[in-house]
Amino acid sequence: MAHREIDQHSGVETTGHDWDGLKELNNPLPKWWLYLFYACIVWAIGYWVLYPAWPGISGYTGGLLGHSNRLEALSDVASATANRNAGAKDIETLPFDKIEANPALLQFALANGKAAFANNCAPCHGAGALGSPGYPNLQAGDWLWGGKVDDIYQTIRVGVRSTSPDTRGVPMPAFGKDGILKKDEINDVADFVMTLSDPAYKAAGVAHGKQIFADNCASCHGEAGTGNQEMGAKNLTTKVHLYAWSKETVVAQITNPKLGVMPTWEGKLDPITLKSLAIYVHDLGGGQ
Repeated sequence: MAHREIDQHSGVETTGHDWDGLKELNNPLPKWWLYLFYACIVWAIGYWVLYPAWPGISGYTGGLLGHSNRLEALSDVASATANRNAGAKDIETLPFDKIEANPALLQFALANGKAAFANNCAPCHGAGALGSPGYPNLQAGDWLWGGKVDDIYQTIRVGVRSTSPDTRGVPMPAFGKDGILKKDEINDVADFVMTLSDPAYKAAGVAHGKQIFADNCASCHGEAGTGNQEMGAKNLTTKVHLYAWSKETVVAQITNPKLGVMPTWEGKLDPITLKSLAIYVHDLGGGQ
């Protein structure tokens, strides 16, 4: 039988461990701690039996009570959505002018649209809808597809170069990449395009570029470069630009254009939210 050592100061048996003369006393655990520990074990077993707990191959143990926070949350969301839609049912059926003429419906649409914008649109257009290179500034009043609330709604609904069969988007030819224009011709037409938004811009190729523009670009952008919203052709006379504005960026866009994509939100957002979002974007200050 192993020798039992009793600490001479406390009279308590030691564990036999010794660290540089320091010995560990073999004191029993406090009764209250043990009872609490045992209670936790009983509680855990009861929880395991009553509530969903252990994962399996194709599911998890459901528990006797069948409770699920996830299902409860989904039920709450469905209930809140139903209540919201019941209170704003007219938004889905009324035309935009009737909605905007009704203060209660308009207030609901703006609040609902603001929340939908933050959740779905802000990652690209920014929290304040001021955009960034490649993503339009929705407050600037410069619209590729029209800034009336019906136009905005249609763009949100079908997207641009999206998967929707009704999507908007006429591709701009790659004049340089496809060999339609030579390098010097692209340089000259870029000089002319620069003058459309900056009449003070001077370059030797402007006159030649004007003729190239008339032959190749005016059919979409218009003879004066004011654009065509039915085709999504940019108004080149404004100082609002989708990409950083310089001679280099114009040459790059003519040579091998960047063709942005906006997803279709139809089917992802309910009809009330789609119309609310259009009203909110139109109300930002850039709507026509």
